[in-house]
Amino acid sequence: MLDAVSSFKGNEIQAKDGSLGTVSDFLFDDSTWKVRWIALDTGRWLTERKVLINPSVVISAEIGARYLNVALTKAQVEDSPDILQDRPISRQMQNNLYGYYGGDPFWGGAMFGGGSRMYGGSIYGGGMGAFAAPAEAPAYLGASAVREAERGGAGSDDGDPHLRSVAEVTGYHVHATDGDVGHVQDVLIDNGSSGIRYLVVDTSNWWFGQHVLISPYAVKRVDWHDRYVRVDIGTEQVKSCPPWNPADAIKTEYEQRLHKYDDWPGYGW
Repeated sequence: MLDAVSSFKGNEIQAKDGSLGTVSDFLFDDSTWKVRWIALDTGRWLTERKVLINPSVVISAEIGARYLNVALTKAQVEDSPDILQDRPISRQMQNNLYGYYGGDPFWGGAMFGGGSRMYGGSIYGGGMGAFAAPAEAPAYLGASAVREAERGGAGSDDGDPHLRSVAEVTGYHVHATDGDVGHVQDVLIDNGSSGIRYLVVDTSNWWFGQHVLISPYAVKRVDWHDRYVRVDIGTEQVKSCPPWNPADAIKTEYEQRLHKYDDWPGYGW
């Protein structure tokens, strides 16, 4: 099943004994397109720390009711290794969290329960477009620290260079091989693999009222400073893609037609 990231933003995270806060962002690995962490806004609770939880601890997701149930207690989260508010999130910090919660940095479990769906050595196997080279942008730090890093401040080189924010890439312009086609409006995640399956591109400023889905297979580069995504398909190909209505559920037949048209590898249907 595919879910839009926007449908989870602001959702409450329910631990076994109370609320942990709300979903503020999803953090993904730009080399595998896999979601590593759900970032929480804890309100007045744990205000001096970032709180990250692994998607594998989510027991169920009630999108209509706007909450996620997780297999944690508030005490477990409070006693977890520190992720300081204004510091980069390093690989060591993440390894500490994985160790504390008993996880594996290369875990392959489902996002919201269910089975793993891995393809080859990475989440999708060979041929996937790289989201960005590590030197092209600061690692995920949190908003205030990102601004400091872009000014050349301390700590800009300490974070995991592959950890990226879905909130950051949302709104980026999309450049085809021969012109602009729109902007990233949302991201669709496969909750069976925790992988980013598609970028939802709003073409309304270029092609009236249509939304199209672009697979990571088509992404050639992301410029994090100039805020654009470059894809290896032309404007006419995008225009002729099977349009997608955000109000509709995505069916396998639609995905197969989309991938056949764009000559993208499939996802093991």
